[in-house]
Amino acid sequence: MRKSKPKKRLLLPDPKYKETLVTRFVNYLMYDGKKSVAYNIFYDACDLVEKRTKENGLEMWRKALNNIMPGVEVKSRRVGGATFQVPTEVRPDRKISLGIKWMILYSRKRGEKTMMERLAGEIIAAAKGEGAAVKKKDDTHRMAEANKAFSHFRF
Repeated sequence: MRKSKPKKRLLLPDPKYKETLVTRFVNYLMYDGKKSVAYNIFYDACDLVEKRTKENGLEMWRKALNNIMPGVEVKSRRVGGATFQVPTEVRPDRKISLGIKWMILYSRKRGEKTMMERLAGEIIAAAKGEGAAVKKKDDTHRMAEANKAFSHFRF
């Protein structure tokens, strides 16, 4: 194991909304270092969300992300030859990471033609509390609830 943890890198806020969380989202969205393409996809998706719902696109995105972020998850733990799924609380930083990853993953799996439309669709669905990413969060919570009996094995 290494002696010290590497320092967290500071992210610069995005050009339009001046938010570091948006930059973090765009970094996950980006393919092959094409950051400007990723920014365009995100901004266009926010504009599309505004057109479809008549609400602020960034606020809808924030609300969707909050609906996706999990509170608990299960981790595998070996105890005496048996593997148990032990429910643990999710750290705040990991919560955001999981929410972002799930939103992007399930956006990519949607049926719309362009990524902008897929992301906008997933944002709208997640803000309403439906969609594949929210279902993933609910499944994670259900799994933790089912394995609550093993919570005394927490590390």
